[in-house]
Order: sequence, then structure tokens, then C-alpha cells
Amino acid sequence: MTSLQEHVNNLCIANVREHALFELSKRTELFDDLAILLWTTSSVMTALLQEIIAIYPDLSNESLTLVKSNRVCNVLALFQCVASHPDTRMPFISAQMPIYVYPLLYTRFKSKPFEYLRLASVGVIGALVKVDDTKVVTFLTCTEVMPMCLCTMEVATFIVQKILLDDVGLQHVCASAERFTAVVRGFGNMLAYLATKHSPRLFKRIIRCYLRLSDDPRRGGDALRRWLPTMLTDGTFRTYLHDDPTTRAWLQQLLDKVGGNRVYGVGGGLDYLMNNFRI
Repeated sequence: MTSLQEHVNNLCIANVREHALFELSKRTELFDDLAILLWTTSSVMTALLQEIIAIYPDLSNESLTLVKSNRVCNVLALFQCVASHPDTRMPFISAQMPIYVYPLLYTRFKSKPFEYLRLASVGVIGALVKVDDTKVVTFLTCTEVMPMCLCTMEVATFIVQKILLDDVGLQHVCASAERFTAVVRGFGNMLAYLATKHSPRLFKRIIRCYLRLSDDPRRGGDALRRWLPTMLTDGTFRTYLHDDPTTRAWLQQLLDKVGGNRVYGVGGGLDYLMNNFRI
């Protein structure tokens, strides 16, 4: 039976790399020291980078195959393993490794091979932000990951939320009108999506992001109020609000902070919803 170290070593051998990728990607949660082996074994991370870079030309070609996509997804599973481990997370960032994942987030095609790549790429970035760390947020904001996340909000809202909850992330988003506008426009697009596709978890995260934006003294008042979609108070999401008191409380706080009750002319904001839609 091939040992874990042998599989890791085989990542550097072109003709057996695909099998090693497949085997190791299945074991990322089984071995605590896999991330350290991947990071410290000579030439392994270089070999993984080569796999990612090799698929770049296919990102503009809609005929990307599932075989190629799955192979890179296995690489990304190993990247996620390294990004998750406390002993390899910061070296991974210091080496600028996440930047090589960004092009996989920013693909426009909707076929399964591309969706799998986007999901696996979000998994890597998501692994970085699961642990609250300002250094991680600083790196992500400095390398402009936000625009790419906003293009794939269906799967990247968690990342955006974690960035905003950090003071550095909030300051970065609200530092310029253009950046702030791009973020709230992305949230608005996702609310329009949620008006037809049921996803309480995504709705909750978006409301939390709006509430966090309201904490900024520069953009959290009039600027945010101008961008809040009317569907937040017209009953569109009454089912979400009825089923989740936490989200309902967050939305009420948001409306109270930005003066949403006055903007929409519906009297008591959520009280109006509760009285008229039996929330």
C-alpha cells in the first residue's frame, strides 16, 4: 500500500501525478500532517502551481472538459488543505499562492467544469478566512479579491462577509465610493436572484453584510440608504423573515440605523411587514 509520503512525492512525477492528486484529495481531512507534508516536501507546491497555470488558456474556452476541471479541482483541494492548517496558512499567504487561484474565480462560463472550478477556488479562499485574522483580510483586500467574489456571489458571500466583519476589510470597502458601490450593487443583484431562488442562508449573510456596512461612519448612512433595495421592506422576503428571527432582528437594526422606515414610506418598516404579511 502506497504511503501518504509516497503519494506526496509522486506529485512531482508527471506520469503518476494525476493518480496522486486523486488519492490525496480524498484524504485531506484524514491526516492532520498532510498540509505540512505538502508544504515542506521539495518541489511539491511548484508542481501544484504548474497544474493550475496549465489550465489558464482553457479559461477562455467554453469547451473545457470535466477531466481537466476535475484534475485542477483536486489540486485546489490540496491548496485548501494548506490554507486551512495553522502552521501553513501564513507561509501560503506570504508566498502569494492564493493569487494563482484568482483567475479561476473570474470565469464567465456557466457549464459544470467552470462551476466546479469556481466552487473549489472559493473553498481555498474560504479556508483562509474561516479563522479571524486581520493579516489574512489585509492580504485579500490588497490583492483585490473582492471584485472576483462579487462576480460569484452565489458561492463567495461567506468570504465577503468575513472580510467585512474585520475592521480592515470594512475600511477597505468603504474607502472609496467606487468600491462601496460595487459591493452594494453586488448585494442588490443577489437579492434579485433570491427573489426567485430560495436560499435562507445566503439571504442571512447578505443582510449581515448590509448591517456591517452600516457601521461605517462615511458610507453607513445616506450612501447605504440610497442603495437599499425596496424589496427588503415590500414583503418580497417575508418567508425568510418569518422563519428566522435573527435575520429579522438584523434587518430591523439596519433599517433603524439608516432610517429605512422613512425611505420606503411604509410607516413602521418591519412592523409594516409584520402587520400586513403576518410575519
